[in-house]
Amino acid sequence: MHNKSVAELSRELESGTISSVELTQQFLDRIKREDSQYNSFITVSDEQALTEAKTADEMRAAGKATAWTGVPFAHKDIFCTNGVGTSCGSKMLENFVPPYDATVVEKFKQAGAVCLGKTNMDEFAMGSSNESSFFGAVTNPWGLSKGEKRVPGGSSGGSAAAIAARLVPAATGTDTGGSIRQPSALCGITGLKPTYGRVSRYGIIAFASSLDQAGPMARTAEDAALMMNVMAGFDPKDSTCIDREVPDYTATLSEPLKGLKIGLPKEYFSDQLSPVMEEQVRNAVREYEKMGATVKEVSLPNARLAIAAYYVIAPAEASANLSRFDGVRYGYRCADPKDLMDMYTRTRAEGFGNEVKRRILVGSYALSAGYFDAYYLKAQKVRRLIQQDFINAFKEVDVLMSPVTPSPAFIQGEKTTDPVSMYLEDVFTIAINLAGIPAMSVPAGFVDGLPVGLQIIGDYFSEARLLNAAHQFQQVTDWHQREPQ
Repeated sequence: MHNKSVAELSRELESGTISSVELTQQFLDRIKREDSQYNSFITVSDEQALTEAKTADEMRAAGKATAWTGVPFAHKDIFCTNGVGTSCGSKMLENFVPPYDATVVEKFKQAGAVCLGKTNMDEFAMGSSNESSFFGAVTNPWGLSKGEKRVPGGSSGGSAAAIAARLVPAATGTDTGGSIRQPSALCGITGLKPTYGRVSRYGIIAFASSLDQAGPMARTAEDAALMMNVMAGFDPKDSTCIDREVPDYTATLSEPLKGLKIGLPKEYFSDQLSPVMEEQVRNAVREYEKMGATVKEVSLPNARLAIAAYYVIAPAEASANLSRFDGVRYGYRCADPKDLMDMYTRTRAEGFGNEVKRRILVGSYALSAGYFDAYYLKAQKVRRLIQQDFINAFKEVDVLMSPVTPSPAFIQGEKTTDPVSMYLEDVFTIAINLAGIPAMSVPAGFVDGLPVGLQIIGDYFSEARLLNAAHQFQQVTDWHQREPQ
């Protein structure tokens, strides 16, 4: 059962081949047996999962089932879950148990899905390798057969590794600068970052509020579409959520791709991309040409400025969002503070890890008097130019295709002492967040036995088109079905 997709498991439950309780127990046993080598979960909710599974079986028996009723999955540990620890991968929130559910969590509960637990992540979603978690690094299931410990990507690395290792069929993720797409690419799974505002951010612990967006992570595009059917939609609790009708994302998966116009941004096929990676991406594009799509080169002239703009805007928003963790209201507090200032400084020094501190310092500097105009304001102007590049490109083509990462998964520890080289891992993903458009990663081959992702980028609210393009690709390739040794 652990090799089946969400769509297949839903059909098995519908036919009565297996009960949700049996299925949930199988996955819980598998997590208990296997996860010590991946460290992909922070919390496993055994009792709660089995209770939810029992309720799901009763709902199915009463004829009140949805496609998700009784299907196990997991949440990234950035989503607030009522009564279940939500740490955001940080010592600061090690013992935080929210008294409410995030909107995304609530929607999956209403659909009858069974949450197995909370997956590991880079601390406060800040990282590209899932090595900054207070609960330890996550290991990519790919590469272990050669005795290599490789990164799964970040910050949603726990979700990606758990899906790749078949510990869970699907999981939620969040994407601020590539945090769904990059781990999906490095772990050989399918992940979608929706249009900013398509999915509610209420109850997601904030990193950079103008960039954060929740999305689905699964093995197939069909499963991602099933997840989007639950996740997407307006939420009055989130002022940035857009009130717009939600389509059935599964309805258009099988539409033929003849006539699809694909653009290849020349800036994304540069010296930063290794030749073997480029070959895999171009091979994937050729499959689309065989299905009747046309391909042309396009330009995103301001793409080279994306990393510089992002690493001003995101840390600035992070420094503001994380100011609430001060030892006063909730979360970690230092022992025996001498006075208020001692409590503030020691709580934050002890509670945050190095990468979080680095970004808070950068952000506070960019927002400080005398530097706001020179850095933050200028970065926002550059952001507008980057957005306009995409708007112009989509006047010529339907979707853009590019690599997701410059290279396959690297060895743990390889880049931890060089923050800039770590930041450059997001060179092909960051501009999409700055523009607020949707994009996804689809498995598209292997380099040295490690997965490679194809990035499909769309215009605003074109998630259905991206899922259709990904699904059609997965009908003629089997990269998404390969599993680690």
